[in-house]
Amino acid sequence: MNLSDTETAPLQANVLVVDDVPQNLMAMRAVLEGEGLSVLTAESGAQALELLLTHSVAVALLDVNMPEMNGFDLAELMRGSSRTREVPILFLTASPRDQRRMFRGYDSGAVDFLYKPVEPHVILSKVQVFVEMARQRELMRQNNERLARALALNETMIAVMTHDLRTPLSVISLCAESLELMPPETDRSRIAGRILDSAHRMARMIAQLLDFSKIRSGVLRLEPQEGDLRAVADQVAEELRQSAPGVAVELACEGTMGGRFDVDRMTQVLSNLVGNAVRHAEGAPVSLRLDGSDCNRLQVQVRNRGCIDEALLPRLFEPFKSSFQACSGLGLGLYIVDQFVRAHGGEVAAANRDGEVVFSLWIPRQPATSPLAGGARPQVAPLPLD
Repeated sequence: MNLSDTETAPLQANVLVVDDVPQNLMAMRAVLEGEGLSVLTAESGAQALELLLTHSVAVALLDVNMPEMNGFDLAELMRGSSRTREVPILFLTASPRDQRRMFRGYDSGAVDFLYKPVEPHVILSKVQVFVEMARQRELMRQNNERLARALALNETMIAVMTHDLRTPLSVISLCAESLELMPPETDRSRIAGRILDSAHRMARMIAQLLDFSKIRSGVLRLEPQEGDLRAVADQVAEELRQSAPGVAVELACEGTMGGRFDVDRMTQVLSNLVGNAVRHAEGAPVSLRLDGSDCNRLQVQVRNRGCIDEALLPRLFEPFKSSFQACSGLGLGLYIVDQFVRAHGGEVAAANRDGEVVFSLWIPRQPATSPLAGGARPQVAPLPLD
């Protein structure tokens, strides 16, 4: 969710009302409860303390005169707890004005005294002030957390970029220097090939960084169109057969693979998954299987020989894995796969099975168009395509 979404949809706030007279609680609920505002009611101090253990409260309205535990005693207990000591307290009382009682109330942490009968618009306006203050504090807390995460992520991105982009750039520089020193009659194709490979690697890294930036900022949108996932898979498989002729990419398809999806993004998804499998297959065949037997979803499975470290599996779809796991790139490929699949309304998962690494994903045939959001990844189980 973007910040603008939070601003247009007010945060839900709770108001605690404590009174030993049920009719008073019903009246307060009728006055206060409304859009974005919930009223929690308790007929005793003990019930109020139970509610405070499980709910965050923007403001508490406490009746002073209650049996067993009066409002002053409850306020002192609230002030003694780190969870509730910051909750504003309004005391409600039907007793005549008494300076000593007022002093005790303020010593207990009261911000105001209201004498019954209280005009509904008076109590509503006072409550709304404290509710708005609570909402602003919560928005500030969320924004601070979001900023802290963004700063930490930017630091990681800069560190990874500095490390990983330096390698292909160094290769390009060294090869260019070698070309200058070589005699004109020398075959320069091998060095030119190295330069080209390094340039392509840098281009892939830069493209991934651009996608990552768009995902995290929420500006990347899907462009769904009618397509055939089998045609996408054929294209990806053929390109990888040419770039890695030593590895067999075996493509199998069951059912019809037509649907509505972003063709370019799904091409990236399959290219990243199959490309990873080719790089780690150690020359063994790579299996790309499509399943369109379900009328509501399209399923894909990519297999290669090998094994993923079990400690890495829970973090496999996090960005910048190269900061905590050795890899040849920025560690963004699987993160982008996950985000693109989720944006289609689907899921992707990875598992080790019988000496193979298995990536499984599904997307609905007719997904709703939605923006990409860089939020937390839901936990998904491996998809049973066998």
